[in-house]
Amino acid sequence: MNQQQRTKKVTELNLDDIKLTDVIDINFLQRFQDDFAKGVGLASVTVDPEGKPVTNPSSYTRFCMNYTHSTECGDKRCAESHRKGGEEAARTGKPVVYECHAGLIDFAAPIMVEGKLIGTILGGQVLTASPQEEKYRRIAKEIGVDSDGYVEATKEIRILSKEGIESAANVLFIVANNMSKSAYQQRKLRAVAEVLDDSLHQISATMEQLAASAGTVSDNQSKLNGEISNVNSVTGQINDVMDLIKEIADETRLLGLNAAIEAARAGEAGLGFGVVAQEIRKLSTDSKATVGKIKEFTNVIRDSVDRTVSMGSETASTVQQQAAAIQEVTASLEEITSITEQLSALAREI
Repeated sequence: MNQQQRTKKVTELNLDDIKLTDVIDINFLQRFQDDFAKGVGLASVTVDPEGKPVTNPSSYTRFCMNYTHSTECGDKRCAESHRKGGEEAARTGKPVVYECHAGLIDFAAPIMVEGKLIGTILGGQVLTASPQEEKYRRIAKEIGVDSDGYVEATKEIRILSKEGIESAANVLFIVANNMSKSAYQQRKLRAVAEVLDDSLHQISATMEQLAASAGTVSDNQSKLNGEISNVNSVTGQINDVMDLIKEIADETRLLGLNAAIEAARAGEAGLGFGVVAQEIRKLSTDSKATVGKIKEFTNVIRDSVDRTVSMGSETASTVQQQAAAIQEVTASLEEITSITEQLSALAREI
């Protein structure tokens, strides 16, 4: 996985894809919702952003279950009332207390993740004052239920203060949102830890390759230094041969000089021998000149070899230092990788 793919992996933790069931344990939410409803006396249910229930209703009243939701008209009115309450809660980002179409006091507590609505806790089904019989008879007639039974059911509705209802809604809001926020952060932590772990493994692999390359360079440099030493040795041998040739040239020159003297003594009979002597001396002179030039070249070669050896030694030293540094970095990366693995394990356990 390259850097772009690793970055994409983190950014792909998109809020648009997060669902309520991804960040909250629904079984735990159901138990909490049931216990809260029983303890406080408020009915409740949790729905997704489209209004679809994700939990079962908790402590719903007979007024709502047996009457209001028993007709198509009443059920539709309830759905519309919940929708409006949920939209207002999502808009404000905090719990909203309102009167539903059937005259009960309800609330909507939004469940948010970084400003995005992922669900709503709907609840209430209480009153803040004694019910007015005429009002509920009218509603019963509108939704098509028995008015006497409807009015009788209102007498079972619990009466709470508005402040008490708001406080209860706030408790649900705080608990649910802390749960979702914590779970979402855990998901992000796991994603980042996975990407970090992958990146560290990639770096470790690269460092191992570099270390291996450094070792190869060091070996090659040692071999090169050995070959350069051989060149240096051969250059020295060439100089020895040149010295020998110079000695031979000197002796040849002396031989030519002696030949010239003997030719002069021989007079006319030695003229041909004198020409040969002259050529021998010329050959000696040319040989010495050539030897001088070859020595100059070998000296240049020797100087170049010395500089190459010096630079090679510096390179070898640098490579060794790099190899040592790479080993240290690799050791540190292994330690970080171990910590990252522990971090990933913790993220999975949270």
